[in-house]
Amino acid sequence: MSQKTDLDLPMGCAVQGAVRPGFESILTREALEFVAELARKFGPRVKDLLARREARQKEIDAGRLPDFLPETRAIREHEWHVTSIPADLQDRRVEITGPTDRKMIINALNSGAKVFMADCEDSMTPTWDNVVQGQINLRDAVARRIDFTSPEGKQYKLNPAIATLIVRPRGWHLYEKHIYVDGQQVPGAFVDFGLYIFHNHAELKRRGTGPYFYLPKTESHLESRLWAEVFRHAEARLGLAPQTIKVTVLIETILAAFEMDEILWELRDYIVGLNCGRWDYIFSFIKKFSRYPDKVLPDRAQVTMTTHFLRSYSKLLIKTCHRRGAFAMGGMAAQIPIKGDPAANDAAIAKVRADKEREAGDGHDGTWVAHPGLVPIAKAIFDAKMPQPNQIAKRLPDLRVTAADLLTVPAGEITEKGLRHNIDVCIQYMAAWISGNGCVPIYNLMEDAATAEISRSQVWQWVHHGNGVLADGRRVTKDLVRALFDEELAKLEARVSPEAFRAGNYARARTIIEAIVLRDEFTEFMTTVGYAHLA
Repeated sequence: MSQKTDLDLPMGCAVQGAVRPGFESILTREALEFVAELARKFGPRVKDLLARREARQKEIDAGRLPDFLPETRAIREHEWHVTSIPADLQDRRVEITGPTDRKMIINALNSGAKVFMADCEDSMTPTWDNVVQGQINLRDAVARRIDFTSPEGKQYKLNPAIATLIVRPRGWHLYEKHIYVDGQQVPGAFVDFGLYIFHNHAELKRRGTGPYFYLPKTESHLESRLWAEVFRHAEARLGLAPQTIKVTVLIETILAAFEMDEILWELRDYIVGLNCGRWDYIFSFIKKFSRYPDKVLPDRAQVTMTTHFLRSYSKLLIKTCHRRGAFAMGGMAAQIPIKGDPAANDAAIAKVRADKEREAGDGHDGTWVAHPGLVPIAKAIFDAKMPQPNQIAKRLPDLRVTAADLLTVPAGEITEKGLRHNIDVCIQYMAAWISGNGCVPIYNLMEDAATAEISRSQVWQWVHHGNGVLADGRRVTKDLVRALFDEELAKLEARVSPEAFRAGNYARARTIIEAIVLRDEFTEFMTTVGYAHLA
């Protein structure tokens, strides 16, 4: 393994990425020692948990559907609460999300939202430059010294009052190919979490806040148990008071929906809430039941939060959280403001309003938006329905949600328009992703890895099941999909200049996505395939 840096590295640690100016301030010997400790102490556990995921998938493929766990019944039935929640996390009525690029951080912190979730996961392509520069940007944001000047000369800086910062590290399944410890790639979660908390915990404390995190892609309470052990180690190692770290867990897999009480229990010293990660949740539903012909979903646009299985999951999350003294956060509306088309903009905003009114009315304590322009809209709705900081006192004692409720497939149809849209979005998104941009406005929706995963997994599902039939009676075959890939790529090429088409990686993206949706085995994450194409 060749060494590409002049960094002062700890024993057994290798960095395979270029060290650009400023990177050395993040990749210090002490910080990398901390990351290496996490990798050595907990890395084998990550591999065990990933192996457990594979084993559970085989059980599902063999017919064992998810259900509430009999062995943890006592946790669900007994009364208990999570520990105290810090003052700056008591009111989370609007949270904005986005990647860790410099301009985005400033705009999000200034947006008027209560919380900014800085995303090292689904909305950020994990190029080496993005990973390390993102940590520089977060450090500067925490210290309130972040600024940015656009190529046009426009200057950006922080307002006196800003949102509370929460960081989302990568999920357990993603490794960082540029950092090795003892010859092994380090889990990306340990890189993102480790570098951020190491460099910022003291400054966060000085400013009256703390190291707060969103945890993605959890599939079981055992994965949450590992995070709790990581937190206890980090607090002891860095000299932090116990329970300094606070987290919110995204319930964005179908398996986690059956273990919400258990996840809260395992993280009870650290957790402040759960979040309805709706887009990954839909993707997880397709993925986990990829071998089930009776679980084929209709067009993506028809799978809304008003469908029974998604509404059941959302309300169960509210009931579970409030019973345990935790916050129940709503999900992301993917719409963004539309310039130059008032009618289309009005229609998009109406969808956002309806979504947020449903969430606030059901009892959610806050919600997500993807664009600063939507913050006032979401805030006005929650202000009207939630004049107090949160709705944790709102219980749903009569709500009963069964396994069948969570597994009910919504009615709807598969259309050629929906199939073409999925293919088009997948090509555009993967092209942007391998070019270094993981958060992309496409057809007035903010697409990230989660939404794009829905599109590609639906195409796979429709191709591989006999009931993948269009509304006009045609089967969704491999030949049809190949033909539509040709047509949608040609449309993209016609919309841009030849130079922009080549530079945009569209043809390469088509090759990647087409191979994923046509192969016989379901690909766990398209981003792990795309990662091989990144520098």
